[in-house]
Amino acid sequence: MSHIKYTVLITGTNRGLGLEFVKQFAIEGYQVIACTRKINKKDELHQLQEKFKTISICKLDIANFSSIDQFAKLFKKPIDILINNAGVYPDSSVDHVDYKSWLDAFKINTLAAFKMTEAFLPHLKKGQLKKIASLTSKMGSIDDNSGGGEYIYRSSKTALNMVMKSLSIDLKPYDLSVITLHPGWVRTDMGGPNGLIDVDESVAGMKRQIDKLTIRTSGQFIAYDGKKIPW
Repeated sequence: MSHIKYTVLITGTNRGLGLEFVKQFAIEGYQVIACTRKINKKDELHQLQEKFKTISICKLDIANFSSIDQFAKLFKKPIDILINNAGVYPDSSVDHVDYKSWLDAFKINTLAAFKMTEAFLPHLKKGQLKKIASLTSKMGSIDDNSGGGEYIYRSSKTALNMVMKSLSIDLKPYDLSVITLHPGWVRTDMGGPNGLIDVDESVAGMKRQIDKLTIRTSGQFIAYDGKKIPW
């Protein structure tokens, strides 16, 4: 329980990668602030909380920016690590695009990660580890795009990558490190059953990259296995 003095705040924790992040950080003794849009006392997140008393579950809709501000004002402790995990994946193709879904995806996948960083910047500055990790996707790599399609998801993650790269530069004077992580193709509700890796392997890999992150390596786009991904 050597990490009990550290606090990690994670968004989108009711399932999939977010839930696994909560579990793995709790096992290591971190104080975990698990944010979720809907509170369901019968879900796996609450079952985890019964097992690990270091988990606090908080209701937070990251699409509601005023609620992010309100939550940040009420939160008085320093934060060591912020993990922007919550995201959406609306299907889209050249002959099927819902423009409202596109705007919503940008708000959740891109703007909300910036908003969380902005709102919790005072808490991160007071933390010991001073790390921000945002989950993106290789699908947001322009260089790697050989398949086309998925306009909404790809563009929102490309924009997230640029936002995080800029933050890595602008936050360097505060000794804050930023990393943008590709989780791999994971077997989750979002990734589907054909994914190549399981949730625990993906999160363990991403957690290793967060652990290794320093101010010198800040601003990188890295896969869960440590491989650098071209922008």
